[in-house]
Amino acid sequence: MPTALSSHVAGRLRLAFGAPRLLLALKTALAVGIAWRLAPYVPGVADQYPYYAPLGALVSMYPTLMSSVRTGLQTLLGLAAGIGLATLVIVTTGPSWWTIPIIVGVGIVVSGTGWFGAGREYVPMAALFVLIIGGQDADDYSLGYLVQMAVGVVVGLVVNLLVAPRISSVAAGRRIDELQHQVAAHLHDMGTALRETWPPEHEAWARDADALTHTVESVRDALAEGDESRKGNPRALFNRRDTGADHRRVETLDRVVFHVRDLSEALADSIWSRPGAMTFDPALASPLADACDRVGDALDETDPTLPRAHRALGAAARAVRQLVLVVDERSEAAHSTLGPGVLSSIHLRRIIMHLRADGRPADAADDEDSVGSAGDSPS
Repeated sequence: MPTALSSHVAGRLRLAFGAPRLLLALKTALAVGIAWRLAPYVPGVADQYPYYAPLGALVSMYPTLMSSVRTGLQTLLGLAAGIGLATLVIVTTGPSWWTIPIIVGVGIVVSGTGWFGAGREYVPMAALFVLIIGGQDADDYSLGYLVQMAVGVVVGLVVNLLVAPRISSVAAGRRIDELQHQVAAHLHDMGTALRETWPPEHEAWARDADALTHTVESVRDALAEGDESRKGNPRALFNRRDTGADHRRVETLDRVVFHVRDLSEALADSIWSRPGAMTFDPALASPLADACDRVGDALDETDPTLPRAHRALGAAARAVRQLVLVVDERSEAAHSTLGPGVLSSIHLRRIIMHLRADGRPADAADDEDSVGSAGDSPS
C-alpha cells in the first residue's frame, strides 16, 4: 500500500510541476499582472472597479487557446445574464431581503440551461454582486464589473496567443505507443503464466486486464486534448501531424483491448475453475503461450511500415495457425468443440486482423490463408 500511495503522489506531483502546468502558471501570472496594471486606465466609471480585470484574466487562462476563448466568452455571457436579472429587480421592486434570494434562485435555474458553459456560475454570482455590492450605484457597478472583466479576458487571450500553448498531440502520440506496448506486455505476461507449472501461479495478467480499458480512455482523452491544442494555435502551422491516423490507432487498440480482456477473463475462469468456466486442456498451454507471445511481438511494433513489423505479424499468424491445428486435434480426440482454446484462437485471430486493417501488410499469401483458417475452424 505505501508503494502504491507514493507512486500516486509522485504522479500527481509530476503533473503539477510538469512543463505544461508551469508554463500555464507563468502565463496566468503575467496576464493577471498586465490586467491589474491596465485596469486604472480604462475610461469611464470602470476605473473605479480595477480589481475585476485580473479576475477576468485569471478565468480566461486555460491550457489550450480555444479553451481560453470559449471560457472567456462564456464567462462574459454569464455575467451579462446575471446583470440583466439584477436589472429586472432594480427597475421593479428593488433589492430587498426577499427579492435578492429569489433572483439568485432564478439565476441558478437559468444557469442550468447549458447556454453558458463555464460561465454558468457567474449568472447568480453577478446578480448577487450587483444587488448587494452595487447598491445605489448598481448601474455604474454593473458597467464597471462587465467592462473590467472583459479587459481581463482580452489580456488573457492576447497573452495566451503570444505565448502560444504547446501542441500536445505529439505527446498524445507517445501515449498511444505506450498503450500499445502495455497491451503487448499483457499478452507476454499471459504467455509466461501459461508456461508455468500447471495450473499457473502467476495471475497478475488476470488482475490487470481491466486496467487496459481505463488506459484506453485516458489515451483517448489525451488525444482529444491534443486536437484541442491545435485549434487556433500558431504553433500548429509548424507542427504538422496526421491526427486522423492517431485516432484510427486508438480505435484499433480499443478493439484489440476488448479481445485481450475477454481472452484473459475466459482463461482465468478456466484455469482457476471459476463459476461458468469451461475446462481447459493443459495440452493447449504451450501453443497458446507461443501464440500470445507472437501476437504480443506484433503489437510491440508501433510502426506498421517497418519490415520487422511485417515479419512479426507473419510470425503471429503462423503461431495462431499452429494453435488452431492443436485445438482441432484435441477437440477431435475429446469429441467436443467447446473450450477456451477455441475462444482464444478466435480472439487472437481477430487481433491480427485489426492490426492488418491498421495498415500492416500481409506477410505472405499462406499467412493470410492461415489467419483466415483460424477463424473458420469449427474448433
